[in-house]
Amino acid sequence: QVQLVESGGGLVQAGGSLRLSCAASGRTFSNYAMGWFRQAPGKEREFVAASNWGGGRTYYTDSVKGRFTVSRDNAKNTVFLQMNSLKPEDTAVYYCAVSLRTGVVVTPERYEYWGQGTQVTVSS
Repeated sequence: QVQLVESGGGLVQAGGSLRLSCAASGRTFSNYAMGWFRQAPGKEREFVAASNWGGGRTYYTDSVKGRFTVSRDNAKNTVFLQMNSLKPEDTAVYYCAVSLRTGVVVTPERYEYWGQGTQVTVSS
């Protein structure tokens, strides 16, 4: 049974930082792409950041470039999302996902496994 478990969400003031973690189990994901998405109330799920299988290539949506950093520790089957300079518009449920592809993947339809999500709330 494949499981992705996110952690690290919470309430933070604007300008603050959070680090999300996503631990994978049930399969070794070191050969596959991993990504982060978010969904705010009343909005569709949107792409945030992604990493290729080795972590050497990353991609970000424009609104988080320069503030968020995706990284991974393949030895621990874990991917991270460091979020700095948070803004109220970053408030959402954040999901990690795994795609059985090796390159950077930005479309949710190409991800096979999803976590349950973790809430991030940024107060103004």
